[in-house]
Amino acid sequence: MPRNDHTPHPQGRAYTYLAALFVGTIVAANLMGTKVIPFFTIAGFEFTASVGIFLFPISFLVTDIMAEIWGGKAVQSLIGATVVILLVVLTATAAATIIPPADRFAANNDAYLTIFRSSLRITVASIVAFILSQTHDVWAFELWKRVTHGRMLWLRNNLSTMVSQLIDSVVFMLIAFWMVGDRFTIGFVLGSMVPPYYVLKVLMALVDTPFVYLGVRLLRSDLRRKPTPAEVA
Repeated sequence: MPRNDHTPHPQGRAYTYLAALFVGTIVAANLMGTKVIPFFTIAGFEFTASVGIFLFPISFLVTDIMAEIWGGKAVQSLIGATVVILLVVLTATAAATIIPPADRFAANNDAYLTIFRSSLRITVASIVAFILSQTHDVWAFELWKRVTHGRMLWLRNNLSTMVSQLIDSVVFMLIAFWMVGDRFTIGFVLGSMVPPYYVLKVLMALVDTPFVYLGVRLLRSDLRRKPTPAEVA
């Protein structure tokens, strides 16, 4: 029987699910990012970080898997679509803070404004850092793939992600926190805020390497198999 054009191919479903995970992770990280939690204390210095730090490494994991399977152009299209979604969320959030509240919500409006207005600058910083870091990640992944002739996935996964995470950390911290207070000088942001964030991101990137291999292996196996009669009916 001829293939039903309205029935998604399993390869298309895999791309869709990964793309949805990517977009959802980025949006969630932006919405949740204003909350800061403690991690550890070294020499009296308590290291704190946004809860969003747990989500951003997932985005690099997804893009590396997708770049390995579908190529850099497919990932660049996804990055562009995600930027559009982030701009929609930013616009909607800004509008929601301006619209007057109903009487029954008035008592909660100050708390609402505190949370979402503070997230606007964070979202702008995140969008700019996202564009630069993810674009570099795809470019670097493709570069190292050519250099290694398609071998050593672990090398290009980690090299591209580590540099991209540095770009993400520096750009995000500068836009989000530079000059928000007297102590937030450029020296403080780059010297005290960026390094611990970056180290934690690198550690997370190293942990995700086995998952990159697992994702690529599963997808390649799925790409090689023939569709079942139910999938092509």
